[in-house]
Amino acid sequence: MPIFVEKGDITKIVCDAIVNPANSYGYMGGGVAGVIKKIGGSEIENEAVSKAPISVGTAITTTSGCLPCKYVIHAPTMEQPAIRIGINNVKIATKAALECALKNKIKTIAIPGMGTGVGGISKEDAAREMVKIAKEYENKFDKIIFVGYTEDLAEEFKKHI
Repeated sequence: MPIFVEKGDITKIVCDAIVNPANSYGYMGGGVAGVIKKIGGSEIENEAVSKAPISVGTAITTTSGCLPCKYVIHAPTMEQPAIRIGINNVKIATKAALECALKNKIKTIAIPGMGTGVGGISKEDAAREMVKIAKEYENKFDKIIFVGYTEDLAEEFKKHI
């Protein structure tokens, strides 16, 4: 099965693309986005903003700056920065990220817990729905890696695989 879980920092994962649970404006202020920008460089945010607005349910690719991946896939879970969202936003953002990866011939992808920070979605709910969607795509990728920044998020991903 090409679905894996790693505990740690998504910016250190060696793969074709990592997913940024973005906002529609492309701004990368806090959470996973802020870390990606801090480590990878502001050119990632500049390119994302230049391609905005990015609707929830769609995704775009940008350069990865100094990250060890080739691309960052920006899949908005929210329209505005730092707002609470519903679980459906996590589902459609996860699907959009995977569809964007396929369109760009990406074979290995790392995905964080979408919506589990400022979005306010529980780790359990996000992991369950994200894994369910990934299972529909697993035969189209060499590797789908769910990245849990915390041990409890990594465990939730493992539980649902």
